[in-house]
Amino acid sequence: MSGMEQFKCPSCGGSVEFNAGTQKMKCPYCDSEFDIGALKKKEETLNNKKEDSYSWDEMASRQWEEGETDGLSVYACQSCGGEIVADDNLGSTSCPYCGNQVVLTGKFSGTLKPDYVIPFKYDKKQAKAAFEKFISGRKFVPKMFKSEKHIDEIKGIYVPFWLFDAKAKGEACFDAQEKRSHISGDYQTTETTYYNVYRSGSIEFNKVPVDGSSRIADDMMESIEPFYFADAVEFDTAYLAGFAADKYDVDEENSIDRANERIKKSLEKALESTVTGYDTVVPEWSSIDVEDGKASYAMYPVWMLSATYEGKPYTFAMNGQTGKFAGDLPIDKGALNKYWLKCTAIIGAIIYAVSLGLVLM
Repeated sequence: MSGMEQFKCPSCGGSVEFNAGTQKMKCPYCDSEFDIGALKKKEETLNNKKEDSYSWDEMASRQWEEGETDGLSVYACQSCGGEIVADDNLGSTSCPYCGNQVVLTGKFSGTLKPDYVIPFKYDKKQAKAAFEKFISGRKFVPKMFKSEKHIDEIKGIYVPFWLFDAKAKGEACFDAQEKRSHISGDYQTTETTYYNVYRSGSIEFNKVPVDGSSRIADDMMESIEPFYFADAVEFDTAYLAGFAADKYDVDEENSIDRANERIKKSLEKALESTVTGYDTVVPEWSSIDVEDGKASYAMYPVWMLSATYEGKPYTFAMNGQTGKFAGDLPIDKGALNKYWLKCTAIIGAIIYAVSLGLVLM
């Protein structure tokens, strides 16, 4: 004899029981009722969920030609271990990530040659102006921080990115609810209808970026996106003149998981956006099939700005193509406390006025 089939309540997760009076499955915990057929269909959908599948066939493979890297040197930071590539005229400079001095370690060699580069659209003066605009509207940033003396250095650097192309198809299931309320006498009754919504679709992804540097947090680089690939050109070392380039230390093989994650989240979001007309929608499961995947290698322009306030270092990044900024700013705790005290006083006055009005009534 096979085991007895059990169903979970879609509303609270408790075990449901058959109710002889209504001929439906009823949850003894939240009193929700469901048709047996609907619960069976939901269980079947859950059991039919497919495993994710990812296929990446073509990786970046462009090589440097003989003599192409002449005039390029590698500089290493003795503090954070960062390595940057620049022309021989760079001279003495500091690390764009931690601000410590970098030293020449030798001529550049090895690693893959980038396929593309997006040239800088903002120069150093424009980057500085963009930063001042970025902090000017922040109410709780200390006034002293906004002065120029707290900007230690602004450096333009080409950050390595792996760009992933792929065709993705997927499916997803959502728990949706529709609520209707009506009043009868002194009672308000809310009727909730539960739906099991299925969606499937496909998207072709082009140039999904994943930065190839472990010294820059993924969330910071993603915060200054998007980079517009329409401005990309074939890589040439001439674009490095006056700038530095970070050597990737995370190769494309180790960047694939991040690309898979971004592709899956984008597909899930696209599928969920088609589930409309309900009061609540909760994703239950999804699966994705990625195929025809290939990767290329590009250098994207980023201005790195370092600042110090009250002995604490702050690092900011600006998209060198669009001017978009990202970074954590210092907070003027005194101004913040005054703001919350003011808000508390206003809320207290409103509550007092309302309560006084009720008493007078």
